[in-house]
Amino acid sequence: MEITEEALNSERLQAAARFKAFMMKNSTKTNLNLYDHLVRLLTKVMDERPENAVDVIEDMSRELKGSILQEKQDTLRDSPSSSAALLLAEQQKALFTRAAGDEGDHEEDLVESPLPNVAELAFFFEQAGVGLGREEMHRVFLALKQLVDSQCLLRCRFWGKIFGTHSNYLVAEGEFREGEGEEEEGTEQTHEDEEREEEPEEDKDETELVEAADPPPKSTYKPPPPVPKEENHTGVNKYTYFVCQEPGMPWVRLPMVTPAQITVARQIRRFFTGRLDAPVVSYPPFPGNETNYLRAQIARISAGTHVSPLGFYQFGEDEGEDDGLRDSYEENPNFEGINVNEMAESLNLWVHHVQHILTQGRCVWVNVTKKSADDVDEDAEDEEREEESDEPEPEVGPPLLTPLSEDSKINDTLPWSTMISSNLIPQFSIAVLRSNLWPGAYAYASGRKFGNIYIGWGMKYIGEAYTPTILPPPQNEYPSGPEITEALDPSVEEEQALKAALEEQTAALEETEDLEEDEEEDD
Repeated sequence: MEITEEALNSERLQAAARFKAFMMKNSTKTNLNLYDHLVRLLTKVMDERPENAVDVIEDMSRELKGSILQEKQDTLRDSPSSSAALLLAEQQKALFTRAAGDEGDHEEDLVESPLPNVAELAFFFEQAGVGLGREEMHRVFLALKQLVDSQCLLRCRFWGKIFGTHSNYLVAEGEFREGEGEEEEGTEQTHEDEEREEEPEEDKDETELVEAADPPPKSTYKPPPPVPKEENHTGVNKYTYFVCQEPGMPWVRLPMVTPAQITVARQIRRFFTGRLDAPVVSYPPFPGNETNYLRAQIARISAGTHVSPLGFYQFGEDEGEDDGLRDSYEENPNFEGINVNEMAESLNLWVHHVQHILTQGRCVWVNVTKKSADDVDEDAEDEEREEESDEPEPEVGPPLLTPLSEDSKINDTLPWSTMISSNLIPQFSIAVLRSNLWPGAYAYASGRKFGNIYIGWGMKYIGEAYTPTILPPPQNEYPSGPEITEALDPSVEEEQALKAALEEQTAALEETEDLEEDEEEDD
């Protein structure tokens, strides 16, 4: 039986129809079919005509399928245009781009730059198991470069990181060159003073009318005189601090700290929120917002945890200056380093190189009860002589470069713990120091190099459960006396007895007056 050409073509058409029907079946996962996908793929190949199409056809197929299955915009809720991570990446993108003017930098400029070697700091602290990770430390390195390029700093240092409930703070410590950074502090102070001095005139008129009609009692309470803050580049305000939430975000300069802020910060315990304008709700009331509270905690942590090897710093050759009043030091060029094992065993080989903060909230004590010559009256000389004997004694704290062995304990808790980074290879290990009073503060020493860092919540260890400060008893409004003391109402019998006594008294007075008149008439 011979097969005709028409029958053969018919079978081919039927086979092609069956094959096409097979390819037209939709997938149970993607709701697509092979036939439509091949048509789109071949159309894309013919339109783009790539070289070596057979090598890239798999990638083109995957890309085509992904574009078809891409999520469309919902009719009820729009898909987010960009996430927080994407916005942060866009801000940090500027860290990795080099400005046009940086290409012509000379090696001399790079040596004189105040930019710290954060990579070296991260390397040593990584051996001690402390740090933020290599990736974040590298971004911090680039962020500090931005800060140094925008500010006229003499020196700069990565201070550490303080955690918050919503966001964190990266802290940089800097020191301005002479004549720089003074104007900004002055403008902030004058602006605050103007806000305090401004009062509406209408309120003043109303209060004057009320006082004229019914003058209120005058209070005898005299508030204690305020403790003046230390000037810039001295004491707790020796350095200037900058903070930012993430590398790439703008750096914000923190204001100078006052003794009142440090005093209240010692009495309260509060986590940071990560927002500089957040109010600090506490008792005693804190004079400022989270910006001032952050600056106060930074000053306290620096004074208690910034240490260095013994002999790395030395005092200058200033004759006649007491060690307790020294506020400056210089690097010792003859320092050759101390053995790591010795530093890990003895706290006498570590010293504080930041001034101690006194109870007054300053590094240098000041007599706030002493009056100036203009305020002294000639009639009050005798009173002042009596008050001179009651003047408070000056407070003196431990001097600079005091060994850590003299630090006091808190509830039998040692203030410091020492160790070496590796017992297996001691010849290449470093000495590590950890603060137990400020958890998160670390220091290392290796040869002629040392470093300090703080990574924590900004809370001090107190050794016991925290008890908020109790409110003081209410003050007496006025002195108690018989004219204002309440008494019980008398009974009827008492009223009658008092009335009879008064009548007898008046009768006796009348009799004596009559007798006196009769005697005068007889005379």
